[in-house]
Amino acid sequence: FLFSFRMVDNASSGSSDSSPQIEKGWPALKQHIVDNKIKFGLWVTRLFTIIFTIGYIIPIFGNPYNIYYKVLMNNAATSALRLHQRVPRVQLTRQFLETLLLEDSCHYLFYSLIFLYAAPVTLVLTPVFLFALMHMASYSLTLLDCLHSHNENCLGHNSWWGARLLISLVEFQSRNILRLCALSEIIILPFTVLLVFTGRAGLLTPFVYYQFLKLRLASQRNPFTRNVFYELRNGLSSVSKKPAVPDIVRRMIDGLLSLTQQMAPVSPRRLELMAEPLLSAPQSIHNQEEAFSGRSCHWDPTVA
Repeated sequence: FLFSFRMVDNASSGSSDSSPQIEKGWPALKQHIVDNKIKFGLWVTRLFTIIFTIGYIIPIFGNPYNIYYKVLMNNAATSALRLHQRVPRVQLTRQFLETLLLEDSCHYLFYSLIFLYAAPVTLVLTPVFLFALMHMASYSLTLLDCLHSHNENCLGHNSWWGARLLISLVEFQSRNILRLCALSEIIILPFTVLLVFTGRAGLLTPFVYYQFLKLRLASQRNPFTRNVFYELRNGLSSVSKKPAVPDIVRRMIDGLLSLTQQMAPVSPRRLELMAEPLLSAPQSIHNQEEAFSGRSCHWDPTVA
């Protein structure tokens, strides 16, 4: 019995020693890039978006006017790649168009095209920069995991502790960043009207951006724009009901609330029915909000 036990123990130890070891380091990183060309391409375009945004605010790379449009073009390239990843097959059907308009990456492709033909405005780059920062930080963690070496501590996990710390800070503030992006998307709408009066945008810019904002309010993957929109409406409604508010201010607030009432998003049930034949595993918006709020601080890179 003792002899057989030793043989079994030796066999198990031999099988564990012969199990393949996962290679880490630069070869693993190169192989990961080869296997995930689109994801790495998204990471590169987002990195350039961040660099060009910093270069626009701090003009160290040349003419900030040209750099501003490079930010928008990089964001358009990121959105197009992400859209190709989400909807790879192009079809000239109404069903395909509905699927396309449900994607957040399609929304931000429109966003870039809208402001490519307007004068540079720093506020326009706010959601572009923040989204690029979050997604790039999330995928950078995957790239650092490929570089992690179990056998060489000096070249592995410990050598990138500064980068991991910065990524953790971004992921910890992901909800606040998303709320800031949503607030920027909403504020830009009245700002486009001012751009028209100052001659810095075309007459159609506010109307096209209005359609963009309606798409954002009906987004199934990102409920933050919708939530912040309702919070702003409720806050303005509470202010208008205070007796200390002057009548002219109250009328302005009531007019703004009645105007934005038409922007109310499509009901969750209608969105669910519209997406039911298109998505393999549809969820109602209410369930998606609960799932999103129940996540940890780690930002999901699948969200566009």
